[in-house]
Amino acid sequence: MSAPVVYAFKWVPPFAQGFVRDLRVRWALEEAGIAYDERLLGGNEHKKAPYRALQPFGQVPAYEEDGLALFESGAIVLHIAERSTALMPASDPGRAQTKSWMFAALSSVEPPILALRAVGDSPGPARDRAAALVDERLRSLAAALEGRPHLLGAFSAADLLMTTVLREVESLASHPALEAYRDRCMTRPAFRKALADQLRPFAANAPAPA
Repeated sequence: MSAPVVYAFKWVPPFAQGFVRDLRVRWALEEAGIAYDERLLGGNEHKKAPYRALQPFGQVPAYEEDGLALFESGAIVLHIAERSTALMPASDPGRAQTKSWMFAALSSVEPPILALRAVGDSPGPARDRAAALVDERLRSLAAALEGRPHLLGAFSAADLLMTTVLREVESLASHPALEAYRDRCMTRPAFRKALADQLRPFAANAPAPA
């Protein structure tokens, strides 16, 4: 079996560096101990037909493995996790519970956070409503953790996705248990390596100063 290929951007603006969603896939592969190759996209390559055949929306990541092509970071992480007990238990109920929390990270927790960011910093009813929903979801998440180090006891793909979502929150100071949980997951060697591997091409391909 050949090494899987992860498609990522050659460079993105500084505000996006470290947050592009191929990070999730890189992290999952590192946790699973699966070596992979990267294919870096430059210019408008992500908009062209060959890449759109892999990723219909022209986003990253895309993933190829022995003739299998996948897109959407959550789906790719699920595919990797289903083959690795480092990311998902071998049997139910832990296996099914891990999937539930993976979907919760991407469907219940992340959308309000992104909506709040889209509203911007201008005060007003729209921002108040968005902020209140984010706070409610974070309080629910903190209650579900119940002082445990990870969502299901041992680290899993659910924690991987939830951590990448919590990194998008501007500040977790009012939710110290979640801040500690996020930071604990981010100390994992696999996360640090995945992050470094994503950032390396950005430094090497930065545009020359104007």
